[in-house]
Amino acid sequence: MCSPGSKPVRRQTQMSAARGPLFFATFLLLFVASQTDLIWAQAPGDPATKTAAGSENEPEESGAADPETMFPHFKNLRYWLSGQANFVFQIHPGFHADYSGPHSLSPNYEKATSRVLTLYTGVRLNASTELLVDIEEAGGAALTEGFGLAGNTDLDIVRNPSLSKAPYLGRGMIHKVFALSKDRVENHRSYVSLFDDLPRRRLEIRFGKFSMPDFFDASSVGTDTHFQFLNWTVDDNGAWDYPADTRGYTVGLVADYEDRNWGLRFAEGLMPKVANGTDLVWRPWQVHSENWEYELRHGLLPKKSGVIRLLAYINHANMGVYRHANTQVAAGIRPIPDITNHPWQITRKYGFGVNVEQNLSRNFTAFARWGWDDGKTESFAYTEVDSTFDEGVGVNGALWHRKRDRAGTAFVSNGIKRDHQVYLALGGQGFLLGDSGLSYRRENIVEAYYTAHIWRGIYLAPGVQHINNPGYNRDRGPIVVPTFRVHVEF
Repeated sequence: MCSPGSKPVRRQTQMSAARGPLFFATFLLLFVASQTDLIWAQAPGDPATKTAAGSENEPEESGAADPETMFPHFKNLRYWLSGQANFVFQIHPGFHADYSGPHSLSPNYEKATSRVLTLYTGVRLNASTELLVDIEEAGGAALTEGFGLAGNTDLDIVRNPSLSKAPYLGRGMIHKVFALSKDRVENHRSYVSLFDDLPRRRLEIRFGKFSMPDFFDASSVGTDTHFQFLNWTVDDNGAWDYPADTRGYTVGLVADYEDRNWGLRFAEGLMPKVANGTDLVWRPWQVHSENWEYELRHGLLPKKSGVIRLLAYINHANMGVYRHANTQVAAGIRPIPDITNHPWQITRKYGFGVNVEQNLSRNFTAFARWGWDDGKTESFAYTEVDSTFDEGVGVNGALWHRKRDRAGTAFVSNGIKRDHQVYLALGGQGFLLGDSGLSYRRENIVEAYYTAHIWRGIYLAPGVQHINNPGYNRDRGPIVVPTFRVHVEF
């Protein structure tokens, strides 16, 4: 992914040394030039240039001694232009492994650096409609090319080494708001919504290319990979096999109904042709995914705010069945199971999730997730997890007089169903896992980080992850993965 902007981006290939810096320099120059031009793009009398206080083009960081972004973001403009650059450096020392397979995390010392650059643009077409377009470039590498872990340590890596190394379209969507009440609430302008305020009761429709976690399974302290945690199954519900290509994006529609204290959203998205595929199937009547989420903005503790989100999904795609693959080995048809050895078929996977946020005090917020899927068909679009539970806490740096800083710690436990266990034990390979054997035990991960705001949108974040039973295998590990992250907000 990539922060709010690029959260689902995953396994990474080595990129051209020239293209990355060229894209970054071009992106920076365009941003500086456009920020200057946009201030004067509208006539002084245009209401869109006024803030609530009546002054024109007031920066959103007005009065801030230590702004969160390198360049100011202005309120009430019809346009949006911003960007992010995220660099993650990780290593893992050598660790114990009784055996390794084609899709195992290497037991030898490794290091890797990933990079994601994102340019966010948008324009309000009228009072209720806007167009949003994001361009990304991803580069660098992943530890063992991203293999060997269900809860991978870096959500910024891309999972397919055959991808083009050029910048690509991350998001491109139309956003339409239908007012269902006259009273309005303030809206925090961002890359997914440019409006300064919104009707309190409304229906929002988005259509185009987007990432499903942009709008589902959110958490204020456990979602943003550029400021918070990095592990896939801490930032997202690991058992939610949401529709996505290998970069984490799909094409579809999101309908979101919002009321005073609750919301209900539904999304329809395209699925990939094969597991971890780069191409989507453009036959939505046959291959598709439905996702639902109910959100109740109410705390579990008296007089303290919180949010409860209930998630459900169902996927229809060309997915193999673990039991069928295992049966081929038992019948002597194949020496090892192959989940992809089947004719074109449409099978179904469904699952559920619970996401809870609870403010404990002004600067402490706890969160927890639970996820489950039926586990019969192959892990297809996100990661190889059939059940998951995670819990953690995020802390705001205002507690120690550094309000732009943040810190957090989390624990996550991932598991797979019996048929999936047998498949891996027989030597089968998933798109992420395959040790040529398996002594099953749940994969347990602890992650901690500290993000420090250095100056005007520049953030440094050391962190560490400890992983027991990598890839659900007690014959391998444990693993310690120190991390260092550099993030720049433009």
